[in-house]
Amino acid sequence: MDAILKAVRAYFSDFKVLRETRREFWGLQVINMLDCLAYFAMLNVVVVVLSADFGFSDTNAGYVVTAFGSLTTILLVVSGPVCDWLGVKKATWGTMLGLLLTRGGALFAAYMAEGVARSVVVVVSLVLMAPSMAMIQTVFQAGTRRFTTERSQGAGFNLWYLFMNIGAAGGGFAIDLIYKTMGLPRFHVFTLGIITAVLCIIATALMIKRTEQLSSESGGGKVTTEAPPEKSGKGPFEILKEVASDRTFWRFLIFMLLIIGVRSVFIYMSLLYPKFWLRMIGDDASIGVLQALNPVLVIIGLIVFIPLLHRFKLFTMLTVGAMITSVALFFTAFPPVPGQDIVSFTYWTSLGFILMLTIGELIWSPRLSQFTAAIAPKGQEGTYLGLSMVPYFAAKTVVGLFSGHMLERWCPEFPEGEPIMGARIAAGQITYWDSPYVMFLILGLVALVGTTIVILKRKWFTASMKDPGQVAAGH
Repeated sequence: MDAILKAVRAYFSDFKVLRETRREFWGLQVINMLDCLAYFAMLNVVVVVLSADFGFSDTNAGYVVTAFGSLTTILLVVSGPVCDWLGVKKATWGTMLGLLLTRGGALFAAYMAEGVARSVVVVVSLVLMAPSMAMIQTVFQAGTRRFTTERSQGAGFNLWYLFMNIGAAGGGFAIDLIYKTMGLPRFHVFTLGIITAVLCIIATALMIKRTEQLSSESGGGKVTTEAPPEKSGKGPFEILKEVASDRTFWRFLIFMLLIIGVRSVFIYMSLLYPKFWLRMIGDDASIGVLQALNPVLVIIGLIVFIPLLHRFKLFTMLTVGAMITSVALFFTAFPPVPGQDIVSFTYWTSLGFILMLTIGELIWSPRLSQFTAAIAPKGQEGTYLGLSMVPYFAAKTVVGLFSGHMLERWCPEFPEGEPIMGARIAAGQITYWDSPYVMFLILGLVALVGTTIVILKRKWFTASMKDPGQVAAGH
């Protein structure tokens, strides 16, 4: 207990160094929290909104979210240079204005008469939202780096991750607030997004004025203008060609492909679980609270466990966390015993899944970027980090395209007035192999097999790490 209290005190004491930062840093974190609130509120319920409010089938809703999610992910690869070109201030202005317009377009579509035009407007709005969603992630990371000193950089990124999860938790609660408390259609998550975009624009105007890189030469964080780094003389295609010819890169790519089942769990949280909960529990399912539980637990875990986890080796934590996340999926792969209350059973198994997911995430997720930097040759870290998004882009595309088909096969929506999937399972009308539990069994096995291969071949994957001491023998 004393060790935990000491770790908590140490965690918060690290934030004292943020006194070196200016108001631009805090303005960026306000924008971070508000934008994450709107983003996660929309992301966690968008497949439900597309079906319930816009009339899309499970399959077509999956296609639309795939277009949005995959485009956002692949644009992350190129958003960095664009952000550097525009600068943090201009990039923030452009991003927020883009989000304001595209969220407004989606809300406008909700009030249009039913028909093809309405569907086109909402799809176009979501697709056009993707560049802004990609850019804002780059803005947060570039801005946090620019608005902190060398001493305060670590604390700055910890606070960025903390504020992101506070926003994500608020987004989950907002879903139920809109639908269950206020009695409004769920498409009003777009209204929430418009409000937060306006607030973010105000915060940008009031709080982000200067964008020079801070230096910690003095205790107050002396502002200096840094010269740009020296160019290597190689063009982007030359760098990519050099990377592709390196055996280390192919080890890295195979590693990223093998753990893609683990990373995809967060895609399932937005594409599969919302409709699973509604069809197992009913229309009054607290899907917002369930979605908020993960970031709430992450916030607690960041404070309590992250300082303790730094004592362990990088690759060990990466694989242990991935294994825990893989196992988490099996909580929703087991059926209830005959006569068991299906609503309570679904809530409890979902809570078990989210708890295990969060524990695994806290262990492996912060280490993934660190592993990427550790395995990349010197000077190619940025290229490796960018290329690490390609397998995730492929996963978002594949999962998105098949998500609707999986729901229609194992967790379909029955005609209005007929019993929902949960009631049919409770009545013994659905066999296990035709139930949604099989869907999560398959996805869990995919994640588990990939992680197991990584563990068995750990020496091969870590052979090119810059610091072999990061991997303890026998761990």
